[in-house]
Amino acid sequence: MPVEPFNWLTCSEPRLADALTYLAKQPGKQLRSRLTLTCAELIAGEHVPSAVPVGEAIELLHTYSLVHDDLPAMDNDDLRRGQPTLHRAFDEATAILAGDGLQAAAFQRVTDIETLSAEQRLEIVRLLSVAVGFNGMVGGQALDLAAEHQAVNVASLRDIHQLKTGALIAAAAETGAICGDASASQRSHLVEFAQAIGLAFQVMDDVLDVTGDSAALGKTAGKDARAEKSTYVSTLGLEGARAESDALLGAALEALTVFGEAAEDLRHLAREMVHREN
Repeated sequence: MPVEPFNWLTCSEPRLADALTYLAKQPGKQLRSRLTLTCAELIAGEHVPSAVPVGEAIELLHTYSLVHDDLPAMDNDDLRRGQPTLHRAFDEATAILAGDGLQAAAFQRVTDIETLSAEQRLEIVRLLSVAVGFNGMVGGQALDLAAEHQAVNVASLRDIHQLKTGALIAAAAETGAICGDASASQRSHLVEFAQAIGLAFQVMDDVLDVTGDSAALGKTAGKDARAEKSTYVSTLGLEGARAESDALLGAALEALTVFGEAAEDLRHLAREMVHREN
């Protein structure tokens, strides 16, 4: 089921409030929150209510990252989720403040979950803090910017995207495992799965940037080539990138073998994350 990450947010400043309403109109595919919910349900064998607000927090963090990623100082993009990027629809200052507020709100959302123990909430906050910080998404974005206008090999691309894209995806799976009271072994298998599927997702993103169009993608197609970024496609070629994505999907599915048929919903979600058109 889709989460509603924006519904509980309030802001007294009218322009920022309008910006949140604007973002709420297009909440995205919600793959990360679905990953959290599906992992929690895999472990618990039933619906896990606490995984819903955790998924909302992760979607807030993801949205914040997109708002800032689109800014002129970063990727300088005009289109996101089928509508003008936030700084285009409003202004740069509003976009920066909205992103800052979404990041803070995400952690507030986690700390407010009374159905989780204090220890579980603290562990989730720690995981998410690392995933979006200097040793996660922010560090990966810095590496990605530093790699512009130069050739980067596959190993370096993996290092960049394991942080920039993969860290939050892995955290989404692991926080779901925490909500479901997973064992250390179960958590390890889910993290292994999510790290592989996170990279597969990014490889397919690079493929779609070349083969898709802006209307279908909901974002500007071809921007990586224009920015002279090294991608899986520029490094491996189109068919090589597709093969890499398939190999990573295979590795992700292999990590779920231990769960047997109970992981079928997670396998379906993994295939959806890779075999997609936007």
